[in-house]
Amino acid sequence: MTMINTVLDQVARMDNNELNRVLAAIKLQRTAIAKTMTRKLLVGDVVSFEGRRGATVTGRVTKVNPKTVLVKDSASATTWKVTATLLTPLSIGS
Repeated sequence: MTMINTVLDQVARMDNNELNRVLAAIKLQRTAIAKTMTRKLLVGDVVSFEGRRGATVTGRVTKVNPKTVLVKDSASATTWKVTATLLTPLSIGS
């Protein structure tokens, strides 16, 4: 049995208090991952991400917030507010 199946099996057996503890741990881990990613990004970096309709958007970082990043789309000049964990760095500075 893989680890994810074991985790899902354990979640199915949890009561409400245990589920709340797991959710808090997940939120904490997501915050840590987002902060790690934002520390790697600087204004001017070129990044890409998958847009709402599945299209890949490429743009330049205009602002870095604690969990989100503002990205100016290079094709349409639209500014997107994207969760840092969804971004893929393409080039630094440029």
